[in-house]
Amino acid sequence: MTSEAQILKVLAEERNMRKAAERLFLSQPALSQRLQSIEKEWGAQLFIRSQKGLTPTPAGELAIQFASDILQKREEIFETIQALSSKVHGTLKIACASIVGQNWLPQVLKDFITQYPDAKLSLITGWSSEIVRALYDGEAHIGIVRGQIDWKGPKMHLFRDNLYLVDKEITSVDEVLSTDRPFIQFKSDSNYYQEIQQWWQRHFSSNPKRQITVDQIETCKQMAMNGIGYAILPSITLNGFENVNKVPLTNDQAEFELTRDTWLIGYEATFELRQVEAFVELVKEHAKKVK
Repeated sequence: MTSEAQILKVLAEERNMRKAAERLFLSQPALSQRLQSIEKEWGAQLFIRSQKGLTPTPAGELAIQFASDILQKREEIFETIQALSSKVHGTLKIACASIVGQNWLPQVLKDFITQYPDAKLSLITGWSSEIVRALYDGEAHIGIVRGQIDWKGPKMHLFRDNLYLVDKEITSVDEVLSTDRPFIQFKSDSNYYQEIQQWWQRHFSSNPKRQITVDQIETCKQMAMNGIGYAILPSITLNGFENVNKVPLTNDQAEFELTRDTWLIGYEATFELRQVEAFVELVKEHAKKVK
C-alpha cells in the first residue's frame, strides 16, 4: 500500500491531483480520499485546492519535509541492509555531466545493468556545478564532472580528452585569423567556455571575425558538422566517422595544449555501498579504454 509519506511527496512534486494519481497508480477519487484522511490525522489542511492545482499550506510544507526526510532515511537504511549481502541490490543514484552522460556513460550503464540485474538506476544529468549541488543535497551517491571542480571528498581521475578545432574547410589553426567563417561556441556555467577564451587570447592578438554562441554542445557540434562554421570540441564528442577536418590543439609546447579532464566524485561513506563499489569498478575499466 502506498505510504502517507509517498503520497505527500508526490503531491508536492506534481501539484496536480491527476498527475499525482497516475504516478501513484491510484484513481483520483482514491487519492483525494487518502489526502483527506491524512489531513484529518494531521489536524490541518495541507494543500489549498484551486483550478491551478495544489499549493502547500505552511502546515503542508512542514508535513512534506517530514515525509521527504522519512523516505530518504528509509532508503539509506535499506541500502545499508542490502550492503550486508554479497549481491548488488539497491538503487545507484548517479549525477553526471551532460556531455559524459550522452557520449560515454551509456555503455557503462549497459554493462552495469547486465552484470547486476537486481540493482536499480537513477540518473541526473546537467552542468558540473549542478552535479556537485546534487551530491550536496543528497540526490546522488556519486557524481561525474568535467574540468576543475572544487571538491573536498574522494576525487578519482577517469580520463583526459584533447580538444580539436573542427571544420569542413579549415585544416590548420592559423587559418582562423583569415577566415570569414564564424566561430561557433558552446556557453554554459562550466569553465569550458572560459578555458577556450583564455586559450584564444594566449595565441591570437585579435578576436574571431564572426562568432555564434549556443547553449548546448550538441547544437554546436551539429552546426560545425553541417558546415556552418568552425568549433572547438572535446574528443569525447567525436567518434571518428565525422566528415570534417579535426585539428588537435596541441604541439610540443605544454602551454599550447588544451585538454578536458573527467572526474568521479562522492563522499567516503557512499563508496562503501555495494552498488557504488560495483559501478566504480566498471567505470575504471571503461576509463582505461579512452584514448
